Amino acid sequence: MSKRTALQVIVLFVALVAAGAPARAQTTLTSTEQDQKDLAVTVYNSNVALVRDVRKVRFPAGTIDLRFMDIAAQVNPATVHIVSLTAPKDLTVLEQNYEYDLLSPQKLLQKYVGRELTLVRMVTENNSTKEVPVKATLLAYNEGPVWKVGDQIITGMGADRYVFPDLPENLYSKPTLVWLLDNRKAGEQNVEASYLTNEVNWNADYVLTVGPDQKAADLNGWVTLVNHSGTAFRNAQLQLVAGELHRVYERVARPMAAMAMKAEVAGAAQFAQEPISEYHLYTLDRRTNIQNNESKQISLLAATGLSIQKIFQVDGQQYYYQNPQSPGAPIKDPVKVHLKFKNSEANALWIPLPAGTVRVYQGDSKGRLQFIGEDRINHTPKDETLDLYIGNAFDVVAERKQTDYQRLGSRTVEMAYEIAIRNHKPEAITVLVNEPIGGDWTIVEASHKWEKTAAFAARFTVPVDANGEATLRYRVRVRW
Repeated sequence: MSKRTALQVIVLFVALVAAGAPARAQTTLTSTEQDQKDLAVTVYNSNVALVRDVRKVRFPAGTIDLRFMDIAAQVNPATVHIVSLTAPKDLTVLEQNYEYDLLSPQKLLQKYVGRELTLVRMVTENNSTKEVPVKATLLAYNEGPVWKVGDQIITGMGADRYVFPDLPENLYSKPTLVWLLDNRKAGEQNVEASYLTNEVNWNADYVLTVGPDQKAADLNGWVTLVNHSGTAFRNAQLQLVAGELHRVYERVARPMAAMAMKAEVAGAAQFAQEPISEYHLYTLDRRTNIQNNESKQISLLAATGLSIQKIFQVDGQQYYYQNPQSPGAPIKDPVKVHLKFKNSEANALWIPLPAGTVRVYQGDSKGRLQFIGEDRINHTPKDETLDLYIGNAFDVVAERKQTDYQRLGSRTVEMAYEIAIRNHKPEAITVLVNEPIGGDWTIVEASHKWEKTAAFAARFTVPVDANGEATLRYRVRVRW
């Protein structure tokens, strides 16, 4: 703000105070959605959206009460900002208020405490019904209304309807932003109101369709956008921000309203992607409508011919080293099924993938797609590998038991294990066995190839023939 502008505001404020009255506007204006010239909505995947609402308003010179309506009901008042795009130096904000005392029968009665209104009662006489109006003053409205009719104080007096002579101040039919403005140049101006609103969120959903050979797949991505902000955003420029945005706020649980589901499908990519700070921004290449209480899906990507890898994996746990329930009996380990693929341009993918749920499908013998599992992915940059755990193998069984335990000294022991893997599938597979090992350890002998994957873990690679069985045996010496 220039020194001249600041001085004008101070002079105006001092004059108002000197007059012994609060700042009051010479003119009251109301702006609705009909004045809207542009609307942009940026949605973050942390249940918040930035709204930029540009409207054309004709201002007179002087002080103005601008009532800015058709806004989100979940607006954060501390984030509201208004600026004139046409004449920023001529329009100054003196006060701003968020009015959310909404019009309702209860609110009307509360506002009319101490005032007179008309009670209309239906009275039946001689088989006919007529309206009988009664003038009454509402003295109090706490646990119930207290009326004064003439010289009598009455409680418990009901009415079929109430007639109010006018609408009280500061009671609005919908949430409204109110600015007290000082305008120094009459005429039309484009003003932009921006604010953050809660209860608008988005996430990514993906469909991975695996081919018959389970070595290639197609990936379709969707943006699922949910709006519970209390208003619709029509003909809006939509942008999405993916990333872990740090915010300082108290989250208030709100009841979920009924939602309509709408999907928008496109053959080509609709979102342009660019980095912004430590996040990624996805901009829809056209405008869209976001209705209130709507869940909308928009196509994010469509990639075909991804190279995927199917992996069978057994993960050992510390408690497997003993079986108190049935000593001597082997323990069955689940054989987990993973699908891995790389998010790279060489693998038909070209954008960083926002966090979301990947649902996996595969065709049956008649080509009908069947759901075979799902997993959630984190935000995944380009050239990183995605690892989806989709379930446990039905036809592959793994049984483990400890076959030996020898104490070689006060701080050294040797232990031996065997993991039997039975493959009931008509094709050969390879199973990765991940074993946790504590202490200072050395593999003394092993029946299969292995590698040290971490300080306290080893991975064994176990090929298993079709309809066959393989047994992994290893001995480990541990010092502590």
